[in-house]
Amino acid sequence: MSHIRVHGANQNNLKNVSVDIPKHRLTVFTGRSGSGKSSLVFSVLAAESERLLNETYSSYIQHQLTQYEKPDVDRIENLPVAMVINQKKLGGNSRSTVGTISDIYSSVRLLWSRIGTPFVGYSNVFSFNNPSGMCERCHGLGYVEDIDLNELLDFDRSLNEDAINFPSFRPDSWRGKRYLYSGLFDNDKKLKDYTTEEMDTFLYTKPRKIKNPPDNWPRTAKFEGLIHRFRRSFLLNDNFEKKRFRKDVERVVTNRKCPDCKGKRLNDKVLSCKINGFSIADFTSLSVDDAIEFLTQLDDEKAKFIVKPLLEQMKALAYIGLNYLTLDRETPTLSGGESQRIKLIRHLNSPLTDLVYIIDEPSVGLHPEDIEKINEIMRSIRDKGNTVLIVEHDPDVIHIADHVIDIGPGAGQHGGEIIFNGTYEELMQTDTPTSTALNRQHKLKQSPRKPKAFIGLNNITRNNLKDVSVDIPKGVLSVVTGVAGSGKSTLIKTGFSKSEEAVFIDQKSVQATNRSNLLTYMDLFDEVRTFFSKQTGLKKSMFSYNSEGACSECNGKGVIKTELAFMADFSQICEVCNGTRYKKEVLDATVNGYSIANVLALTVEEGAELFKNNGIVASRLKNLEATGLHYMTLGQSLDTLSGGEIQRLKLSRYLDSDAQNKVFIFDEPTTGLHEDDIPALLSCFEQLIEQNNTVILIEHNLTMMTHADWFIDVGPGPGMKGGKILYSGKPNGLIDVKESVTANHLKRYTKK
Repeated sequence: MSHIRVHGANQNNLKNVSVDIPKHRLTVFTGRSGSGKSSLVFSVLAAESERLLNETYSSYIQHQLTQYEKPDVDRIENLPVAMVINQKKLGGNSRSTVGTISDIYSSVRLLWSRIGTPFVGYSNVFSFNNPSGMCERCHGLGYVEDIDLNELLDFDRSLNEDAINFPSFRPDSWRGKRYLYSGLFDNDKKLKDYTTEEMDTFLYTKPRKIKNPPDNWPRTAKFEGLIHRFRRSFLLNDNFEKKRFRKDVERVVTNRKCPDCKGKRLNDKVLSCKINGFSIADFTSLSVDDAIEFLTQLDDEKAKFIVKPLLEQMKALAYIGLNYLTLDRETPTLSGGESQRIKLIRHLNSPLTDLVYIIDEPSVGLHPEDIEKINEIMRSIRDKGNTVLIVEHDPDVIHIADHVIDIGPGAGQHGGEIIFNGTYEELMQTDTPTSTALNRQHKLKQSPRKPKAFIGLNNITRNNLKDVSVDIPKGVLSVVTGVAGSGKSTLIKTGFSKSEEAVFIDQKSVQATNRSNLLTYMDLFDEVRTFFSKQTGLKKSMFSYNSEGACSECNGKGVIKTELAFMADFSQICEVCNGTRYKKEVLDATVNGYSIANVLALTVEEGAELFKNNGIVASRLKNLEATGLHYMTLGQSLDTLSGGEIQRLKLSRYLDSDAQNKVFIFDEPTTGLHEDDIPALLSCFEQLIEQNNTVILIEHNLTMMTHADWFIDVGPGPGMKGGKILYSGKPNGLIDVKESVTANHLKRYTKK
């Protein structure tokens, strides 16, 4: 029982992997990007643990839970219950904050209800999600939404001429017909010619039955003014349509701070209750550091039993480098790394033991200074009697492992094997790609490029930056450093927000569904379908699983989803097309032995070889290879990509362009990248600079820092302890800046 035993795992690219993983130890899984680490740890171990646990619940509860298919593995022995701590953003909506998601706000509400004066009610009344506590004007959101009529309407047009400037209100849509068929308006009359009464009817009528409606008016329908209908459809609910028409909603709807509560979300009565002059909203707007100081100054016997655990929670947030956050910060604005650390904190004081904690790259978004603290937390979780499994690339995290399992040797079809299983010390004696990268010596760039000119970012005041100015060199590789929350991203994003030369390549997901893939994003699927059409004689549309070629059984989805009423939905691979998404006649139409489905299953590397004689396809696939995405399959759905993969995908589209005199800004481009894959990414940056562009990296990775021509270090700490330019200049000068924690870690890294 001392090991978790995996027998015969063939999930994704794993090649019949069998491995023993020690229990009650901290094991780090390493290997090149795409080697199979996540397949083993998440798709096999985590998925099977959660699937088996779900099966112990009633069918009603199972229906509410995420469904996991049985992984492709012969058997797993001694598998504990898994706690998965991933990098998915906490999400939620504007009603979800750091305080509510961490459960700290419930303790804060209790505190104000016990010792706040005057007494206004019990803890529930201090919730901005409670009708008795929320501001009546904004319903506890802190902001009000206004509809810009000049964006929603074209006053120079009539209803017949598409006067409602919104996609789902077109004259031929069912919503548009609710105005055209009402009989209340002259449909050829320009809106600018409406009388005040007509415009009032058109915009503000509350739902009511129409007297003597025209024949084409639906019998049971009520007429509703445009503003009421729009508000109900797109503002009051976070529904599918709001997401579908997001860009148009953002164009038409403006947000402003609620004039009644001034953004504090609560009504005047609740805000009148104060502790030491602070309302509960004043407290939640403090940084974690300032909130700790406020709590330590409280001297009230009644509050001691509330303040003690509350302080512990707040100090834990500060300890892992989140001391710059405020409790009223909305969770959708948190990065993946910030979300992950909040999840970690929630498990820190858990009394549960003998679990397996599965943690996905905890170093993401963290400065080396903060990684040391995260390492301590992961070790403390282990020391409580748990097994900790970590998928990681960062040398500082790998270094603390009790045990290392290295998967490779390469990516995709070149990976999927256990190439090392032992201690860290033993790993360093081998010659796997991971140990080779970890043993590599690093030093700062000795002959950095000389700047061609400078771009002045002047007098920037935003978040924790107060009147900050800095000069950015042109034509070189600049790395902007500093702890998380120091102001790096704010400096660069604000400084270049109005620049026409700036190209921001971030980790935000591209608009993607499971019907969009790597080839569609690269504008190559059309080219590939044309190629197949010419070679086989079938219509081009037959080679699209979104069109005529789709398998009629699964409609081109590759899976059949069965709804079982009161039981959980059941998904299985389509038996007709075997998950390929296509009709049999399309699958039978092959070129050089390849069907279109075979091509979509190829890796980027294999696809580049197959299409080597097709200029545009070969060129773009080579660019994808150059960014380190050689292991991905051509048909891979874009909604399965990580933030780092998305960023590298975006970068590849610029590599065959003739972009010049641009400023390319990358936010932590090494996210999810193995140390041995960094040189490939570096050569992409070199290419951009050779094309007469400027490259700026906001980065924590020490290896990437050693290739900088210029450093801009922001700090010294996070939040209000940061926001200053500690250093701007050539690489060697940073080492001597005593205030800089980046300098300390670079010194250690270049001397090892």
